[in-house]
Amino acid sequence: MSHPLYRWHQDNERAEVGEEQPTEKSRESRLRREISDLKRLFAEKTLEVDFFKGALQKIEARHRESRGLGEQASATTSGT
Repeated sequence: MSHPLYRWHQDNERAEVGEEQPTEKSRESRLRREISDLKRLFAEKTLEVDFFKGALQKIEARHRESRGLGEQASATTSGT
């Protein structure tokens, strides 16, 4: 199955060249299907981004913890 954006681009090129355009009903059906496909792809990418954000936060927390081991906390005070 080709990516919906590629399909859309190919269909647009065909229309510009003057190939026969699909009937309004089939065009609407195709567009609804493409919208559905794009929504699904968007949801998948959103989940991927959320996963990687969570993973990065865990890595950063571990990094902070490992840097903190063996170091003493210091409080800086102003000399004024």
